[in-house]
Amino acid sequence: ELVVTAQEADCVIELVPQVGDFVSPSDPLFRIYPADRHIDEAALHRMVAFGRSRTLEQDPAFAFRIMVDIASHALSPAINDPTTAVLALDQLHCLLRYVGEKQLNAGREFDAQGKLRLIHRTPQWEDFVALAVTEVRLFGAASIQVPRRLRAMLEHLIAVLPEARAPALRQELALLESAVERDYRDAEDRRRAQTGDRQGI
Repeated sequence: ELVVTAQEADCVIELVPQVGDFVSPSDPLFRIYPADRHIDEAALHRMVAFGRSRTLEQDPAFAFRIMVDIASHALSPAINDPTTAVLALDQLHCLLRYVGEKQLNAGREFDAQGKLRLIHRTPQWEDFVALAVTEVRLFGAASIQVPRRLRAMLEHLIAVLPEARAPALRQELALLESAVERDYRDAEDRRRAQTGDRQGI
């Protein structure tokens, strides 16, 4: 609908918030290029769905967020349950492989004549990788199951996904290695923590 509306007005519409963003009543939803094109605001607003919370159906990053929160909660000092964190990493591993095999939307939509009509922000591969790994690494590097499972996940994804996906994974692997070097003083513990294991053990 947005592409058709932009085509009829001979303009480009930019959707400002990304799916999953919090939007307050005064926040702008759209930018129009060129700005002098007249489009009915109420009609534009009807083309955007709002809800009280994020949804798994429309917001793929939300599934990652839920799993990361489960892992982070399990790794908190009050809980100290690294096995649950490893189980959450199993699911994050599946999600990353699924996303890594997809052609992700670049956030540009064109009309039938190939003319740009809609711009919208979408999470890219690097965003999904950072979301899946960063907090779990920061909270769990000192719990030996976590770096072992993280390493196994990253090494496996580097091996099975297209090469274009590898740089973000290698960057996370390097950060994981730095965290292990920092957190494990004993050489044998470091060796174990730097060995990938699909179960973490």
